[in-house]
Amino acid sequence: MTVSAILSAVRASTPLVHCMTNTVVPEVTANVLLAAGAAPAMIDLPEEAAIFATVASALLINVGNGLSEQHEGMRRAAAAADGAGTPWVLDPVAVGALPVRTQLARDLLAHRPTAIRGNASEILGLAGASGGGRGVDATDEVDAAIATAHRLSADTGAVVAISGPVDVIVSAGRTTRVTGGDPLMPLVIGTGCALGATVAAALGATRDTHAPHDAVVAAHALFGAAGLAAAELASHPGSFRTAWLDALHALTPDEVAALVTVEDEP
Repeated sequence: MTVSAILSAVRASTPLVHCMTNTVVPEVTANVLLAAGAAPAMIDLPEEAAIFATVASALLINVGNGLSEQHEGMRRAAAAADGAGTPWVLDPVAVGALPVRTQLARDLLAHRPTAIRGNASEILGLAGASGGGRGVDATDEVDAAIATAHRLSADTGAVVAISGPVDVIVSAGRTTRVTGGDPLMPLVIGTGCALGATVAAALGATRDTHAPHDAVVAAHALFGAAGLAAAELASHPGSFRTAWLDALHALTPDEVAALVTVEDEP
């Protein structure tokens, strides 16, 4: 499926995204999903998380800065999503650098995430190929994680996305680069975490098309295009945040496809 078709499907179907995310970013994540055309729900209670994972269009599990009760809810939700066939995204925030979340994320791999999205150090850390980055910041280049991402994809069946100046999305026999965005994006809190939720939205909107790689690419293209558009209007993080959120809502699917460069490697 094309980027434009997938983003159109998101807006047409308003997928319900069950967000189990870290305590720093729920508001920005919800606002981003609404701007992109999806519907957010934050359900963390373990007794409810498993139920809602079977009701939602897709599930996001972001392991950054959670409490033990939330971790239990994540385990139950991932198992329920796996059993129900609900597409779900694992965002391994600071995995490799911190032991509790690293073990949690590795345990969750047994429940077959549809997609895994992180920076290069997080992808390496999740696979045990690195000690992790500096907290949530990558200390490894995107290209250094591509081979590991392919192995992780082969082991789990997931599409694996590596975020950076140029995003790289890999799955079985396929590598795609998405060029867009702006250097101000890492200076706005929650952009990466909200990207994980938007990946879930794209997967949820296209769950019957069997095109998870294309869905992950489309979510990254939307974020990259919004970053490019926002940079035309803003030069500092505060104004950029507003312009970027507006662009997520205002850009048409065809405009997104025209703004970013999406290239499949041979």
